[in-house]
Amino acid sequence: MTIALLADYPQHLPTLAGWIYDEWHRHRHGETLATTVAMLRTMLRRDAIPLTLIALDDAVPVGTASLYLHDIPERPELSPWLAAVYVIPARRHAGIGAQLVRAAEAAARDLGVARLHLFTPDREAFYTYLGWHTVEQTHYDGHAVVIMATSL
Repeated sequence: MTIALLADYPQHLPTLAGWIYDEWHRHRHGETLATTVAMLRTMLRRDAIPLTLIALDDAVPVGTASLYLHDIPERPELSPWLAAVYVIPARRHAGIGAQLVRAAEAAARDLGVARLHLFTPDREAFYTYLGWHTVEQTHYDGHAVVIMATSL
């Protein structure tokens, strides 16, 4: 398993965009696969946020995670964010998600980030297991979510 920057594997951008669109963006008004592709193009970075990581198994993409400057528009004081952590269904529960989170934390730390945030409607236990703590419960995009944070 290799965790790398999407900037080093841009040929996989359409695959990751499809995952992100299908998992999170499809239901949002005005979002299309093309807008998700365009968003990911802005994340082909190596040394600044936003950036995207990719998990590869024998050069085949199996997961992704990103660092965003802002993820909940109503909470601009919270920045940056771990976002779009995704592992293909056939490879879940094999530690890939944890590897992606750890790699994103390391990338953020290397960029001088001291505190990282995320929100999740249903994966609080997973992130708690990885050492994150719940900051608050709120609603976003029509869903009950928890905002979590970790110190780097």
